[in-house]
Amino acid sequence: MARPRKHWIGNFGFGQSVVLGLVMGTMLVLSAGMSLAQTYQVIHNFAGGLDGSEPTSGLTFDAAGNLYGTTFEGDALTGTVYKLQHKTSSWVLTPLYLFPKGSLNGAIPYARAVLGKDGSLYSTTGYGGNSQNCPSGCGVVFNMRPTPTPPTTPLTPWVETPIYRFGGGSDGANPYGADLIFDAAGNIYGTTYNGGSGTCTGGCGTVYKLTPSNGIWGESILYSFTQAGDGQHPWGGVTFDRSGDLYGTTVYGGAYGRGTIYKLTPSGTGWTEAIVYSFTGGTDGANPYAGLIFDQAANLYGATGAGGADSGGTAFELTSDTWNFNLLYSFVGFNGQFVPGPVANLTFDSAGDLYGTTHTAGPYNYGAVFKLTPGSGGWTYTSLHDFTGGDDGGYPRSSILFDKNGNMFGTAAEGGTGNPDNCVGPCGVIFEITP
Repeated sequence: MARPRKHWIGNFGFGQSVVLGLVMGTMLVLSAGMSLAQTYQVIHNFAGGLDGSEPTSGLTFDAAGNLYGTTFEGDALTGTVYKLQHKTSSWVLTPLYLFPKGSLNGAIPYARAVLGKDGSLYSTTGYGGNSQNCPSGCGVVFNMRPTPTPPTTPLTPWVETPIYRFGGGSDGANPYGADLIFDAAGNIYGTTYNGGSGTCTGGCGTVYKLTPSNGIWGESILYSFTQAGDGQHPWGGVTFDRSGDLYGTTVYGGAYGRGTIYKLTPSGTGWTEAIVYSFTGGTDGANPYAGLIFDQAANLYGATGAGGADSGGTAFELTSDTWNFNLLYSFVGFNGQFVPGPVANLTFDSAGDLYGTTHTAGPYNYGAVFKLTPGSGGWTYTSLHDFTGGDDGGYPRSSILFDKNGNMFGTAAEGGTGNPDNCVGPCGVIFEITP
């Protein structure tokens, strides 16, 4: 099983208190080529109690401006879902759900919690659920909503309901990383890293659809990846174009074994897959964990976690007319780093600039928050924050989320002021960058 970085395996344990406050630390970050400073601020330090630890995924806003997220909880086979509310001059974290170890309801959420049309939360866990074909469980898709009555325990103020448990066979297994998306009819689409009918060990992964009917969600497989050059092991999920076709990336496979960009087109009662681009592992990059986004002209943008001219991964564009590959930027890494480049999707602002995080690429080898600005001479890289692995956090694997005022939010999987002895693995932080 591939992961963005090494984790620690240890005994299951929690701190004794819930962290509802936060330690406010403000840092002005001046980067080369910047005329204005960015204010970087940690708005929550995870402490390994009921708030969880190791936030590996990004954040989601609701209409009221509250943030929602998940924590990985190291390799303890648990994990949490939380809510962050802005009150007066600080942010207050409320734990919403703690996944019990070895639960049929799932364990270890890798992906963001997203809001469905019904206003409740949806996400996935990489483990838990059915364990017949997966020793630690094959993962679940779940729904979360507030309890209709006051909860009887602080561990479960919200109700978590699995809407699909992966079986580890042809239906897929281990939906790592992929954000769930919805179509206009309310159907859910996503990817699994393993499982399917492909001949890879453990399966090459799938693209799936969940359709609700009378309160029950049924799964249909849109595509199972193979070892025949079509891509292996999707991580970053899928996205729709204007015509209803789906696009995504695979970490491995393709013509050179270094990952692909693929397209799925509805065809009769099924879907047809086509490879749009195969990464060579050279200057174009390798191993795209991140998914894809479109600009207003229907061009595709994404990132690779490795490869590139400077060994730190790449940011790229594929033009919509011919799907020509254009390199936007090569991040600087060094030999021996595992997935130094972006792991999560890039994000556009209203001006057409791109934002994201690198996992380890940065001057301190703990990653960075960056901005890419288009110009006549190409795209210019600006660092908005370089992580040190200390109180400011480190190893970010999240996308960047904007609020209505242009402030940026994300998570870093390590660092912070939480006591590592109370965290199962790293502790981590939630941060805000104010322009």
